[in-house]
Amino acid sequence: MSGYFENRRICVTGGAGFLGSYVTEKLHKRGCKNILVPTIEEYDLVKLEDIKRMYDKIQPDVVIHLAAVVGGIGANREHPGEFFYKNLMMGVQLIEEARLRGIGKFVAIGTVCAYPKFTPVPFKEEDIWNGYPEETNAPYGLAKKMLLVQSQAYRAEYGFNSIFLLPVNLYGPRDNFNPASSHVIPALIKKCIDAIDQGRDYIECWGTGAASREFIYAEDAAEGILLATEFYNDSEAVNIGSGFEITIKDLVEKIVKLTGFTGQIRWDTSQPDGQPRRCLDTTKAKKYFGLEAKTSFDEGLKKTIEWYKQNK
Repeated sequence: MSGYFENRRICVTGGAGFLGSYVTEKLHKRGCKNILVPTIEEYDLVKLEDIKRMYDKIQPDVVIHLAAVVGGIGANREHPGEFFYKNLMMGVQLIEEARLRGIGKFVAIGTVCAYPKFTPVPFKEEDIWNGYPEETNAPYGLAKKMLLVQSQAYRAEYGFNSIFLLPVNLYGPRDNFNPASSHVIPALIKKCIDAIDQGRDYIECWGTGAASREFIYAEDAAEGILLATEFYNDSEAVNIGSGFEITIKDLVEKIVKLTGFTGQIRWDTSQPDGQPRRCLDTTKAKKYFGLEAKTSFDEGLKKTIEWYKQNK
């Protein structure tokens, strides 16, 4: 422990959320005495006056911006306008106001959805501008990608220390299991456990199962974010991932096996697969701030399933 966080005031937007809960826990373990989490009840970070009020009150030295309006393919298709506007306005105004106040560092969290639909695998950071994102989540991905542009522009013009990280899909205990907005792993775990509990003999899955995804355990992603906060100070975007890829079909079969569901898997091919493949090149994260994902996929899934069983 270097002591970097001990006497700094660290504002974690979204600190009460899924990823945020792991980031704040790890800050505590690093001896951070001032972890400041603006709650959604007190501050609407889409509104500039609320951002100003929040900064006036908590006066942070470092901002880790995790707050986002997010969801799976269904939620992205239903709310493209909302996802674009709210994510853009939150990030852009938080960064601008941080610059005006001379805040020491801003850590902007992007998304793997910012990458072009057809990106060579594994995704390298320099490929991020080589095409348009996958259509179902493009508004969200592009809103987040504008924070990379802003970070780089502000560093160039004002010397403002803002960094931009690109985490892949997260999973783990405390994830969002609401079927209207959850991502694929919690959605599948819930489907299997609920089918067992209700005695149903099949589950239904979207798409063909042919698409692939990479996942990182939320605790490992939180570690990467804090390592970058302490050690990384440059304009280049950096991937946060595990470097591991699995098809949705294999993922479904793995979750079916781990939950003990014995029924049929039905594929609704009228629904989209989303981006064909997702897998990140994680070389730069290891090189710049020593990140290596520690949690094996099977171990992480077992912990997530166990958590859902106990908290459903």
